[in-house]
Amino acid sequence: MFAVHLVAFYFTKLKEDQIKKVDRYLYHMRLSDDVLLDVMKRFQAEMVKGLGRDTNPTATLKMLPTFVRSIPDGSEKGDFLALDLGGSRFRVLKVKVSEDGKQNVQMESQFYPTPKEIIHGNATDLFKYVAECLTDFMETKGIKHKKLPLGFTFSFPCRQNKLEEGVLLSWTKHFKVRGVQQTDVVSSLRKALGKHQDIDVDVLALVNDTVGTMMTCGYDDQRCEVGVIIGTGTNACYMEEMSNIELVEGDEGQMCINTEWGAFGDDGSLESIRTEFDREIDLGSINPGKQLFEKMISGLYLGELVRLILLKMTREGLLFNGKLSTDLCTKGKIETRHVAAMEKYKEGLNNTKEMLKELGLAPSEEDCIAVQHVCTIVSFRSANLCASALAAILTRLRENKKLIRLRTTVGMDGTLYKTHPQYAKRLHKVVRRLVPNCDVRFLLSESGSGKGAAMVTAVAYRLLSQRKQIDEVLAYFRLTEEDLIEVKNKMRMELESGLKKESQPTATVRMLPTFVCGTPDGTEKGKFLALDLGGTNFRVLLVKIRSGRSKSVRMYNKIFAIPLEIMQGTGEELFDHIVQCIAEFLEYMGIKGAQLPLGFTFSFPCRQASIDKGALIGWTKGFKATDCEGEDVVDMLREAIKRRNEFDLDIVAIVNDTVGTMMTCGYEDPNCEIGLIAGTGSNVCYMEDMKNIEIVDGDEGRMCINTEWGGFGDNGCINNLRTKYDKEVDEGSLNPGKQRYEKMTSGMYLGEIVRQILIDLTKQGLLFRGQISESLRTRGIFETKFLSQIESDRLALLQVRKILQQLGLDSTCDDSIIVKEVCGCVSKRAAQLCGAGLAAVVEKIRENRNLEHLKTTVGVDGTLYKLHPHFSRILQETVKELAPRCDVTFLLSEDGSGKGAALITAVAKRMHSAFTEN
Repeated sequence: MFAVHLVAFYFTKLKEDQIKKVDRYLYHMRLSDDVLLDVMKRFQAEMVKGLGRDTNPTATLKMLPTFVRSIPDGSEKGDFLALDLGGSRFRVLKVKVSEDGKQNVQMESQFYPTPKEIIHGNATDLFKYVAECLTDFMETKGIKHKKLPLGFTFSFPCRQNKLEEGVLLSWTKHFKVRGVQQTDVVSSLRKALGKHQDIDVDVLALVNDTVGTMMTCGYDDQRCEVGVIIGTGTNACYMEEMSNIELVEGDEGQMCINTEWGAFGDDGSLESIRTEFDREIDLGSINPGKQLFEKMISGLYLGELVRLILLKMTREGLLFNGKLSTDLCTKGKIETRHVAAMEKYKEGLNNTKEMLKELGLAPSEEDCIAVQHVCTIVSFRSANLCASALAAILTRLRENKKLIRLRTTVGMDGTLYKTHPQYAKRLHKVVRRLVPNCDVRFLLSESGSGKGAAMVTAVAYRLLSQRKQIDEVLAYFRLTEEDLIEVKNKMRMELESGLKKESQPTATVRMLPTFVCGTPDGTEKGKFLALDLGGTNFRVLLVKIRSGRSKSVRMYNKIFAIPLEIMQGTGEELFDHIVQCIAEFLEYMGIKGAQLPLGFTFSFPCRQASIDKGALIGWTKGFKATDCEGEDVVDMLREAIKRRNEFDLDIVAIVNDTVGTMMTCGYEDPNCEIGLIAGTGSNVCYMEDMKNIEIVDGDEGRMCINTEWGGFGDNGCINNLRTKYDKEVDEGSLNPGKQRYEKMTSGMYLGEIVRQILIDLTKQGLLFRGQISESLRTRGIFETKFLSQIESDRLALLQVRKILQQLGLDSTCDDSIIVKEVCGCVSKRAAQLCGAGLAAVVEKIRENRNLEHLKTTVGVDGTLYKLHPHFSRILQETVKELAPRCDVTFLLSEDGSGKGAALITAVAKRMHSAFTEN
């Protein structure tokens, strides 16, 4: 028993001695965590460099865009072909993807050899051979008669400008085919396939094997957004935010980036950790000075690294008593599979002994222990370097998502990773140590990158099909120049119709005289009260106007809510509430006894007989108070003041908010003679020549006309532009069949149009996994403010997803892109329709005055115009295109229509005084 313990002790001591000896000898190959963190930091910097347009040419990480924008979502289906070229064998696959309630993939494949004369030959022969193998496979499987989409896994660095195109940058591994570099490999493949008239194949995608691995694993786990291959070669890909990829146009969504990490360090940045053995490997390779990171890691080189170390140690008398063998001196005699066998847990030492004997050596027990430890250090260094690069990628993903902790999946493939007994375990352990704030699942790709190519093709096929369906829906919102000219011309006809005595009663654009006959001239002065009613808030203002050289307007205001029960109660309740708010304001300002002139901004269509009389034609914007329509709202206000019997006011003018906006801007710019509101509602007013206004007596001067253009189209004249979604919104509104133009252009309705489109797309299975949530069924949930937020150029898709999640919509990245596109189409159409209407107005003014060229200013207000990131620009561009002979300046009303009401009151007082004096 003692003898057994003694032998065990001796063997343990022997093993420790040999391990220490090798550790000392290969000290530079044993990398500390500090070194790995430094490598990780350098890798991160190189990633940034590779993504930059200006820095990419000098970056060692080429960070190649793959144009793979989406991982599988489980809805893919159909038959696909795949080619897999890049390793020692070439594979052709037929992949059947079925959805039928559960994801299912069936594969049939066949391997074909890659003879040396092919992989070291010329381009024509290579692609001819690939096409022949594919034809043979299709014939064997009896599918030559079918037209099938194909994905091509091509495991070499390519620069892609689209998914189905790729220019080979350089060969790697053991390939060296002439005439392929700097050419499009898909074009070459299509040309070769074109010579086979008996097959019909559509090459939809060119895929790197790493991308194929990520997609294969992504089908099983939708968290998978990284692919890593550690085999003959090594590489990684991951999903990067489009906004960070300067090499590709567009900021929306993500794209898979093929890092081509094998070339990391080609600029000398890894010189401090490269050894003499690495340099010798490099010098003896077919591409000296290139792929230096790969040469320290991948299966093509590890066996040779071990051989070079053993050779030197033997020459120095540290192994095999200094006796060399011919095989030990022969390049390529130790392969990575031998390294893996020598590192096996139990039989490793025995395998080592057998392997060394096969090399013609006579190893002792000490030699076997030392050689096994050499293998461990070489493979461990490989895993460590891979781990540091992968940790850099995971850190980037976490930072891109602005997460404290990342949960993700990494798809893994490659013979070294799969067959080496310790490699995977070591890699996982080091990654988790380097990035403790990342919860990483490593998922082995069981079916290789060929299936991945098919999955990329399946996703591309799905996206093409979805794109077609989405385009069909959104085509209704994409207006042509002819459409807009038609809108302009019809609007012009309706403007004319509304001004004529005979046609005015049936006109959809009411063209209401406002009896505002002048704009501010700078001499206005005094204190005025203003009321502003037009939405869910009611505002009371005290406005102090000073004239002369130091002309100014100072305002004091208070905002009061109008509860829904008041908006839709009785007229008496509404005006009593308004008077209650006025009383509170007068009390608040300490002016309850003062009898001040008052202007009333009332943002609803009224028929005016004078500046201080206005009969409500009909409620809009959600108001439904009874006993008001047809009544003079100024009289209703006066009656409510009498009922309260606390104060008296001099109501001088009733003003539409659009007119108020024009007057506010007119105070700043005398050229302003048009007012536009693009907010909750939509309307325009402008200064019309009195001689054209048949419904008002007098031919001299001008009067502001409140067009009330929201009703444009109520006679069906723009039915050709109304979509089924517009009709849904109209039917669900408080006033079906009315204000049709407003319902296509204003903030109150745009969000609801978007919601109707999203429901339709979801029913078609194009959004939200085909699931219509309760919130999406809720009318009014998608407010127009969300369009402004979602379309913001500064907003990343992750933030868009957060907005959708707040609305109870669980969206993917692809869903967010589609939602953003829908919002863009709806708001663009609204801006274009507004622009076409406004073009009709400015053209009318130009022709009224017989001018070759009109220079005018439009005063603008409204949340849609002010807050939406693109609405104002598109509207202005449309006016410019449709009214090229009008030079239109847009002036934003900073102080709202309440100030305008006070100015109108001041102008009315000034003009009345002037009239009295005369």
